[in-house]
Amino acid sequence: MSSVTQKKGFGAHVWDYLTTVDHKKIAIMYLAAGTLFFAIAGFEALLMRIQLMFPESTFISAGLFNELLTMHGTTMLFLAATPIIFAFMNAVVPLQIGARDVAFPFLNSLGFWLFFIGAVFLHLSFFLGGAPDAGWTSYASLSLYSPGHGIDFYILGLQISGAGTLISGINFIVTIITMRAPGMTFMRMPLFTWTTLVSSSLILFAFPPLTGGLFLMLVDRMFGANFFDHTMGGNTIIWEHLFWIFGHPEVYILVLPAFGLFSEIIPVFARKRLFGYSSMVFATILIGFLGFMVWAHHMFTVGLGATANAIFAVATMAIAVPTGMKVFNWILTIWGGSIKVTVPMLYALGFIPSFVAGGVTGVMQATAPLDYQLHDSYFIVAHFHYVIVGGIVTGLFGSAHFYWPIMFNRALNPKLGMITFWMFFIGFHLTFFIQHFLGLMGMPRRVFTYMDGQGWDLFNFISSIGAIMMGIGVVLLVIDAILSIKSEPVNRRDYWGDGRSLEWAIETPLPFYNFKQTPLIRGYDPYWIEKEEGNKEGMVYAEPLGEIHMPNNSILPFIMSIGMMIAAFGALYSPWGDQVQAGTATGTTPAISLALIIGGLGLTIACMITRSFKDDLGFHVTVDEIEKVEADLAHYRATGNKGGIK
Repeated sequence: MSSVTQKKGFGAHVWDYLTTVDHKKIAIMYLAAGTLFFAIAGFEALLMRIQLMFPESTFISAGLFNELLTMHGTTMLFLAATPIIFAFMNAVVPLQIGARDVAFPFLNSLGFWLFFIGAVFLHLSFFLGGAPDAGWTSYASLSLYSPGHGIDFYILGLQISGAGTLISGINFIVTIITMRAPGMTFMRMPLFTWTTLVSSSLILFAFPPLTGGLFLMLVDRMFGANFFDHTMGGNTIIWEHLFWIFGHPEVYILVLPAFGLFSEIIPVFARKRLFGYSSMVFATILIGFLGFMVWAHHMFTVGLGATANAIFAVATMAIAVPTGMKVFNWILTIWGGSIKVTVPMLYALGFIPSFVAGGVTGVMQATAPLDYQLHDSYFIVAHFHYVIVGGIVTGLFGSAHFYWPIMFNRALNPKLGMITFWMFFIGFHLTFFIQHFLGLMGMPRRVFTYMDGQGWDLFNFISSIGAIMMGIGVVLLVIDAILSIKSEPVNRRDYWGDGRSLEWAIETPLPFYNFKQTPLIRGYDPYWIEKEEGNKEGMVYAEPLGEIHMPNNSILPFIMSIGMMIAAFGALYSPWGDQVQAGTATGTTPAISLALIIGGLGLTIACMITRSFKDDLGFHVTVDEIEKVEADLAHYRATGNKGGIK
């Protein structure tokens, strides 16, 4: 993804990625890690659907089903969708705003490694005594009494991973506010940059409640505190509030960037400016604002009272308004356009009705009396999968095809892409559309089996067939990605021919500094403006050619993350934990536990002190070096022979 490189050994490549602070390489790592965890979570879902394919099935046990259920939800939301979103943020946002990197490249690397180490730590639970089994929401009334170390893995893994996400969110807020190219006012920013800004702001406010809740649960389980134990004066409902004050904005943290990605895809293939740009920006901010006012609609049956239920019902209905504005704007962008049906556009066209269906069932549940009937039934499962798969996953798959030429200087196969789309899309609707009716027929969610003769057999069978089709679709997409490695390099700007924003103005492969000169932005859709005026270079510049300052690579983020993992193991096997005391989990001696906690945190803090005292001022790329890089890149694009650029 960076400029042409000399052939390096495997070890040198690994070191390069372990130490990199380049947003383009970090994007690739986020994409690879997110795809890995997406595959794991998808496999967990398939196992559950095979179990539910027939009544009274014994394919997997009740205990394992609970572990798969918990890990599927946790992994998909925290460890698959979030990192893939961050992959596109890293790959595209700095290019869209005319920046050479993010504001804090070191923190960008630290954010990735904390996320990845936390995710690996959580998944080690399968091999170290059992995964968490209290559902992805991990309600305190279940998790406090869960035997073994599963819930401890959940708490500590999400604390580490969540810290990485929070760091990355802060990084993008600062990047977008402070590093836009001259002329790029807020109302000239592309929609994906806008949604990244709002989503990152949501991360800033939504993750602290989760962090606080997890910490309280950690001390409940580790030291016998009683924050959530109602028998000892605690309050189990407080966990639900803390979780959902994070959990509902989390939905918008994921879906807003997907909205932004579709707002980039649709104008390119409709060959029209995005309809109602100002209203789209306003709707994005309003969704972010209202996203914090609806969390208790997950708790209508808790007993908060009619007044609280009514307030949250009205707020939930209100949030449908700005979302509806977006849907109409996408339709009106397509309306009358010169439409080109490519694989990314197919995903966009499939997204609109799928997401609207998820939104409509959401508004149905905003009616508290109806929610009493639907709560904890398969109707709820169908609703949120229509939002998450129909909204977020289609956005990620479509954007993978859309931005692959920029990220990898290769294109995915359009024929294989079409097959992938139809296999996944039909499988998705087969799986989840029918689950609405299972819910209305009374099938509760989170059950590992069901009796014969209740009228659920056929619908569960059809749902499981759809899930297998979705699995085949994901496998085909991964095969397509692997095959693209051997395909012909793209070696040009504007792969789709109708690019509008700045990222399409740069020829691939990209130099490691992105822009040899800072571009000047002359309006919304800056690349389209330059093309209309016949500017073959795609941009005008705000400065003459001069030295470029770039950051140095660093291994410290990786070491800091390893330190956190060591400390987490110390906390996990603490001899003071409730489950260790009860004899349902293994512990270690106080000396070993404290040594791991202090040693791990000490390693992390030592890296922070090292970083503080070492003046890492980066390096400068001279004009001669820039000209050499540009010449080598031009030679490579013309001949296919790699130049000697580092």
